[in-house]
Amino acid sequence: EGGGCGVLYRKKMANFEVILAALLSPDNTTRSQAEEEFGKIPVSVKLPNLVTMLRTHGASDEVRTMAAVLLRRIFLQLEYKDLEEEVDRGVLQRCREELLMAIQAEEHNSIRRKICDATAELARSSIDDDNQNHWPEVLQFLLQCCNVAHPRLFQSALYMISVVPGIFGVQLDYCLDTLKQLLVQALSCNDLEVSFEAFKAICSFLVFMESNPVKNRFADALPLMLQVLHKNLELHSDESLLKSFIDLSEHCPKFLRNQLDTIVDLMLNMMATVEAEDLWKQLSLEVIVTIAENAPAMMRKQHRFLPKIVTKCLQFMLEVEDDPDWLTADVINDDEDLEGNSITGETSLDRLANALGGRAILPHIISSVPQLLQSMDWHCRHAALMAISAVGEGCEKEMTPILGDVVNAVLPFCHDQHHRVRYAACNALGQMANDFAPGLQKKQHDKIIPALLMVLDDFQTPRVQAHAGAALVNFCEQCPKSILLDYLEVIVAKLENVFRVKLDELLQKGTKLVLEQIVTTTATVADTVEENFVAYYDRFMPRLKYIMANAITKDYRLLRGKTIECISLIGLAVGQEKFMQDAQEVMDLLLKVQLQQGEMEADDPQISYMISAWARMCKIIGSGFVQYLPVVMGPLLQAASIKPEIVILDSADAEQQYSEEDGWEFVTLADQVSYVCAYVCMWTRGYRHVWV
Repeated sequence: EGGGCGVLYRKKMANFEVILAALLSPDNTTRSQAEEEFGKIPVSVKLPNLVTMLRTHGASDEVRTMAAVLLRRIFLQLEYKDLEEEVDRGVLQRCREELLMAIQAEEHNSIRRKICDATAELARSSIDDDNQNHWPEVLQFLLQCCNVAHPRLFQSALYMISVVPGIFGVQLDYCLDTLKQLLVQALSCNDLEVSFEAFKAICSFLVFMESNPVKNRFADALPLMLQVLHKNLELHSDESLLKSFIDLSEHCPKFLRNQLDTIVDLMLNMMATVEAEDLWKQLSLEVIVTIAENAPAMMRKQHRFLPKIVTKCLQFMLEVEDDPDWLTADVINDDEDLEGNSITGETSLDRLANALGGRAILPHIISSVPQLLQSMDWHCRHAALMAISAVGEGCEKEMTPILGDVVNAVLPFCHDQHHRVRYAACNALGQMANDFAPGLQKKQHDKIIPALLMVLDDFQTPRVQAHAGAALVNFCEQCPKSILLDYLEVIVAKLENVFRVKLDELLQKGTKLVLEQIVTTTATVADTVEENFVAYYDRFMPRLKYIMANAITKDYRLLRGKTIECISLIGLAVGQEKFMQDAQEVMDLLLKVQLQQGEMEADDPQISYMISAWARMCKIIGSGFVQYLPVVMGPLLQAASIKPEIVILDSADAEQQYSEEDGWEFVTLADQVSYVCAYVCMWTRGYRHVWV
């Protein structure tokens, strides 16, 4: 009988292995079927099977890795009470024992780390609401593994602490001194992998600890930590140490106070290392910026380093490439240059200015930017103008008295010989229009509006031409109506001309970048001048209706969405009397788009534009909107009631707790649901008579 049971068990495990292998299949059908089969298996059966499989050396590395990943995924979803209710105690005890043995026996580094991940999550699940860890053996195991004679196990124990720093629960009170001693010992270990892992474990532990007295007990370990970090920077071996240090800088900046000079100097030296990869330089700058944001008073005192930090940001900003594709691009990617040194330098300068303020940052900008503006190298002029854009918000108080001089310094570069410099000049004017509104509009309108209108004639450089339109949007959005009216005729004439040329270009070549922007700029102007746009209504509406009716392919989704927005804003601006001549045709076109919404992809930009357009049309038409409610409200309420099958995570914790290797997919959610709900609320508040 025993032999028969053994045969059945082996057969069962063979079938289980087939399921795990199928979960790795590139074929969607095979993988879906395996997921369904795996989902039907009770947790009390899954756990021992998975533990057995990851210890079955006859299985492939891929299957064993999958077993460890699935174990971790199960434990991630279980709290202590769930563990007690769903898993038989005997099964749980065997799993715990097997996992600890698996860590010690596993030869494959990658699989051992996955086992450590699963074990750490099981330890976390073993902690109750009173912070009591009901798996004391894992705590003993961790402390026993912290032995330099066994570097592989030492490293595994340190890794588990970094993954789940609260693993000790209330038992930490009894072993804190021992833990600290072992962690410091690990920092001094000749095995660099152990010392690097100890560095990350200490960072994770200190970030987790809320008690300042506990953090203070590790203060004497900081110099040794910096020695390890220095060694890591010299070798360029593991950037995760810098990432851990950034996390520490964000949550425990005061812990670094006594060594701040050393830290800043270390980071600046890293950024000055020619042979270092860009990622290492960017992370080093991120350490400095993170400390500045979370302990600004500490960083303001770094008088010796502040000029060097600003200079380093500017040097990063010089590293912009003159990519031919940039000049000819008809679609702007949101992540364009997102990871380059240039954008890192610019965003860091922006963050430093906001964190430290104008008194700390502006003097170093003033001492550097004029010289860059005079350079024959376009990279320098571009960097200087982008720096002006970056620091305006943070230096608003200090820059306001000299704003006229700043504008005068920027204006000549609107006709610079290099297209990237002209682009940067538009960017600076547009950003200042936002940061210094409405004061800048009131005092500098006679300089800025003509300059931007001039750049709108740059038909040879569509990317720059479009950016001038975007800058004009920023200027007009917060410009007093009375001021904009003085320029309305010339602005409208310019927009109409560009609109006409670019619509012809769309029909002939299919290019749309500038047209998309001009549609938005026209909408903004109309929204600002309101009823005064009536005189220009007939010069734009026919072309807008043409685009809405004919821009129906996927490539023109954004153009059509912006056109829908523009039509509704113009209608709202000129009022019902003027708009009613086109209202029926526009409503028919909107309904046509609405009926196509079921075929739209989730990321179709037309959806959000449609939602806001319906709200405006409701306001324009009033009670006449009742006839459209049956068509409008169904899809609208459906969008408002979306219940996506997701887990919402804090971005700071997401990557640490959930990995793509475990099957998690990270997406940035649009604000469609809240956006829809906002408009539903607006309708019900503002137009109750429509519902009667």
